[in-house]
Amino acid sequence: MRPYRSMLFVPGNRPEWMEKAVGYGADALILDLEDSVPPEEKVAARPLVKAGIKALKGKGQACNVRVNGWATGLTFDDLEGVLCPELDGVILPKVETVADMQELDTLLTHLEKRLRIPVGKIETPLGLETAKAMRNAYEIAIACSRIRRLTLAAGPGGDAARAIGYIWTKEGTETLFLRSKAVLDARAAGIQYPQVSSWWNIKDLEGLEKDALLNRQLGFRGQVVIHPSHVPIVNKVFTPSAEEISYFQGLIQAMEEAQKKGIAAVTYQGDMVDEAMVKTAQEFLNFGSSIGLKT
Repeated sequence: MRPYRSMLFVPGNRPEWMEKAVGYGADALILDLEDSVPPEEKVAARPLVKAGIKALKGKGQACNVRVNGWATGLTFDDLEGVLCPELDGVILPKVETVADMQELDTLLTHLEKRLRIPVGKIETPLGLETAKAMRNAYEIAIACSRIRRLTLAAGPGGDAARAIGYIWTKEGTETLFLRSKAVLDARAAGIQYPQVSSWWNIKDLEGLEKDALLNRQLGFRGQVVIHPSHVPIVNKVFTPSAEEISYFQGLIQAMEEAQKKGIAAVTYQGDMVDEAMVKTAQEFLNFGSSIGLKT
């Protein structure tokens, strides 16, 4: 599965924005039918989004759609309006329980069969933006095979901030526990590449880079952004550097040479390394390879 270093939101009622989005360099797009689309335009946006998916996929752009949540009564009509073989994933907002995702899985299975799309092809990335979702993340993730990605909402003033009651800061200390728990739950559930949405300030690009670096250090492998100017910064932060790749390639080589001599641990660039470090190095190189780097 290809990791998404960056995912960019695009309003589903703006076809000209969807057309331009392929040039921004995001690993995936989220064509939105929820918060960024006014209520009176939601129905009309569905065919626009479906056409956008087909056009963007033809240019090699991965596409997800955020539908409206269960409480709106619009979810099934959204799904029916946008589903097509080119769609990569459906993001359901305001998830709280296993039942929320199981119901989505049932509807998608029904529509996939109707449209002759292989059952299970369309992913349902798990978004954590309610207190219950954050509390139940692991249980929800292991209950549905369509959940292959997870994103924590940890930004200012939105649903997550209201649900938890934190006061957002650039340093991110108020959401450090939430970020760490999301990574832990994701990895425990077999989701290797969790993401986070934590920076919405369009102009403060230096702050964005610091935030992305913190997220990478915590174990996230990508970030969801709301503005095209954020994409190159996030991509850079979450892309392994040439120095990192060289380091891990050398570590693996050093251990291979040691094992030929019957040695289980060696000193490499000043550190003691063993077989566990080889597995870490290989996972790192696999991540780089999966995003197109030569490793």
